[in-house]
Amino acid sequence: MEKEHGHTHVGLYVQAMAKWLAVALVTGVCCGVVGSLFHIGVERATELREQHPWLLWCLPAAGLVIVAFYKLTKTEGQGTNDIIDAVHHGKPLSIWLLPAIFLGTILTHLCGGSAGREGAALQMGGTIGRHAGNLFNLDDRDLRTATMAGMAAFFSALFGTPLTATVFAIVVISIGVVYHVAFIPCLTASLVAYWISVELGVAPTRFSVAAPELEKLMLLRVAVLGVGCALVSVLLCRTLHFAEHQMKKRLPNAWLRVLVGGGAVIALTYLCGTRDYNGAGMDLITAAVEQGTARPEAFLLKILFTAVTLSAGFKGGEVVPSFFVGATFGCVAGPLLGIPAGFPPRRWGGPLCSAGPPTARWPPSSCPWSCSGMVGCCILP
Repeated sequence: MEKEHGHTHVGLYVQAMAKWLAVALVTGVCCGVVGSLFHIGVERATELREQHPWLLWCLPAAGLVIVAFYKLTKTEGQGTNDIIDAVHHGKPLSIWLLPAIFLGTILTHLCGGSAGREGAALQMGGTIGRHAGNLFNLDDRDLRTATMAGMAAFFSALFGTPLTATVFAIVVISIGVVYHVAFIPCLTASLVAYWISVELGVAPTRFSVAAPELEKLMLLRVAVLGVGCALVSVLLCRTLHFAEHQMKKRLPNAWLRVLVGGGAVIALTYLCGTRDYNGAGMDLITAAVEQGTARPEAFLLKILFTAVTLSAGFKGGEVVPSFFVGATFGCVAGPLLGIPAGFPPRRWGGPLCSAGPPTARWPPSSCPWSCSGMVGCCILP
């Protein structure tokens, strides 16, 4: 009797494993393909913007298209918080959120809005995972796990960091809570999506760095820099929150809000006399991390540009801008403390991302994985 009972348990485990591997495979394939197309689209949009500076003047018009498409698809107001609610409370997700955030982010980057990509990645990945789970007739609890697998897979396809994507997806839903049951589905989907993205020609996000020898005085300096980074992260979060609240309060009409916000970004660009703060700013992140060069005011201006862009209703994410802010601030502040300029930037993307975007805040536990995934395993033992 006990032997038969044991065989029944083994059979259930095998059945559950097969089910989740199948769900993860389908989710990983879909997220890998769509994520690669999205990455290529953002890269191509950035190239076009740099080749044709006049596209910046189209930002208000692009905003109107974004608002119109969200209204047309009845996804207005939906975002990363809805993905989190889908995991917490089983909230349904409209499949139309996928093309809406895809188009909105591409247009934002094409016309010079200051935004990242990860917010879009979480929304598209979560939507794909949720609907992939529906294909397998998963129950409500399992659909939540499938949503997390989609988030991890899309993030992995976009940034080329499957382990980071897995850790991020299972801890970002609730700060301090680890959904360990989702580890195998998330990791499998992430690896599949990563493989597909590489096959489709998407280069993983990597930075080349060299760390100095660590000794007591250096660790003390780094700790002081960490305090400074914490203060900058508070400034980042509060600025984003303040801008979002004030824009909706003073300009409740979405059409007018996006026009004013687009015009403000254009004005700020010409006032600064540079296009460095339009788009994601990956070139400046690379310069700060690998070459140790950044303008002293760069991190403040990036906060301002990002706050105006996102509060106006343009799409993207806050994490890549937070990397920009952390890298440029560390590059400027580090040498003042006697820390080599190339050393702080790769460290201080992590503290800035753990301080968090106002919607899907990055948990501190995922940030070391993110930084180590992008600069190499030398950071973590």
